[in-house]
Amino acid sequence: MAARSKKPEGKRILLVSRWGESLDVAVTMQEEGHSIKFFIDDRPSREIGYGFVPKVRDWRKHVDWADLIIFDYTGYGAEADRLRSEGRLVFGGSAYTDSLELDRNFGQQELQRHKIKTIPSHEFQSFQDAIRFVEANPNAYVVKPMGETQELKQLLFVGKDDRGEDVVRLLKAYEKSWGADFGTFQLQRRVKGVEISISAFFNGKTFLTPYNVTFEHKKLFPKEVGVSTGEMGSSMFWTSQSPLFERTLEKFGPTLARENFRGHLDINCIVNGNGVYPLEFTSRFGYPQVFIQRAGITEPLGELFFGVANGKRTTLQVRKGFQVGAFIAVPPFPYDDKKTFDLFSKDAVVVFQKGMEGIHPMHLKQVGDQWLITGNTGLALLVSGTGLTMKDAQRTMYNRIASVIVNNGYYRTDIGDRWQEDSDKLWSWGYL
Repeated sequence: MAARSKKPEGKRILLVSRWGESLDVAVTMQEEGHSIKFFIDDRPSREIGYGFVPKVRDWRKHVDWADLIIFDYTGYGAEADRLRSEGRLVFGGSAYTDSLELDRNFGQQELQRHKIKTIPSHEFQSFQDAIRFVEANPNAYVVKPMGETQELKQLLFVGKDDRGEDVVRLLKAYEKSWGADFGTFQLQRRVKGVEISISAFFNGKTFLTPYNVTFEHKKLFPKEVGVSTGEMGSSMFWTSQSPLFERTLEKFGPTLARENFRGHLDINCIVNGNGVYPLEFTSRFGYPQVFIQRAGITEPLGELFFGVANGKRTTLQVRKGFQVGAFIAVPPFPYDDKKTFDLFSKDAVVVFQKGMEGIHPMHLKQVGDQWLITGNTGLALLVSGTGLTMKDAQRTMYNRIASVIVNNGYYRTDIGDRWQEDSDKLWSWGYL
């Protein structure tokens, strides 16, 4: 009689989260049979995940318990380096990759050092200095906050006027409202083309294949209208061969190996017929990228992250075709307004009319069998869909959205629509 195959033993996983954004990852790994302990750093967000997974108040007290430690955000890189040096398995950033994301100038310098094109940019601490610069060098610019202020995604501004007059007006408004509290910011020349990101997992020695190609939708309203939100949704696919990867991420392989990085790295770019122009790094899970990736990954997440952390995984199993995902948000998103949140959104119930496939919990808690909105920003759910074509994936996602009732909820209705036009351009430029 043949021996029965042994089911993989569940791991003890400590997930350290900055804002609670990785709740869906924690829930998924728990459903896979792993033991989870979930810590949230941001105090107003600590109710997120209640009733879904076990929570802890001090993650450091549980390090010895864990088989694997996952950091879901930047800012923990130095601690991750220290834990790795002690022989612990860690999935997450490093001091080096933290700097790539958080220090925009350092990131641009590293791109240049790795022989990758960059867009001209200048750093400022004074609004008046920046205004004088634009007036002396008229052009279209992107205003990018740096440091802690860059977490407020609605402050990022993409200028459209070729003389920079819209940027000057914005800088004067920021000076009145923020003054010296705004901190350091960057003016970057605006380059026209297709915005696209390339990302991959890195196991301490090499990138795993396949790679992920993502198209972000950052504005609040359809057709890229309104305030920048960080993101309202994404479309994506996986590929084992990518000219974009070869021109960007691949060049960082030896450096990441020297830094013993074991995690996920994304470079967001503008591409056109003249070349690839990286904009910024994301050296941790992307949100909602990781949830939509999960919809396309066909193997257990916990085992994948464990294999990346121990350096033994070189590939991952994914679906063919496309994946899309859209956030369902409630007031005051994308703004921070506790009074509005408490009045319109706090403890509102999420109602499911059909199944829960493709539903990814965001800022929620569970009381009994009910999902209630919590936190303070108003991101309720991420809903994903997959398909062999982009249209199939979109249809699946929007059918699922239609089956969910979120009072005062709103979402983009065009996630993935850009693919038809963008893909033609990318093919003609040689990036697909």
